[in-house]
Amino acid sequence: QRDGGRVMAGAEPTTVADWLAQRSPPPPPALLVRLNELLGDEADRPGAEAPAVCLKAGQMRLAAMLAHGATDRASALDLLAVDALVSYAFEAAASAPESLEQLAADAMTRIAEIPEAS
Repeated sequence: QRDGGRVMAGAEPTTVADWLAQRSPPPPPALLVRLNELLGDEADRPGAEAPAVCLKAGQMRLAAMLAHGATDRASALDLLAVDALVSYAFEAAASAPESLEQLAADAMTRIAEIPEAS
């Protein structure tokens, strides 16, 4: 449930954005803003889809960064966001341990398919 736009403690997250807002400890404010930007409209997907949504967003941003050679210090926040999204994908999947093996296989496949920057 929401209270003034915030998810109340103990409430079942209804969207991926709600799930992210319930993380403890919460991500730093600048990182949370960037995570929500990278999730885009996918943040409104059901909370149960957080593993797949976070993994996809992280993979897509990493692919874009590598395609543009964005691996310097100026890209630090995005690199941190990619790491956080992939980590959050696994954290979300931990509530359904039977899905972890498939998520890990999907993550390895998706990340391995990203072409390296030229």
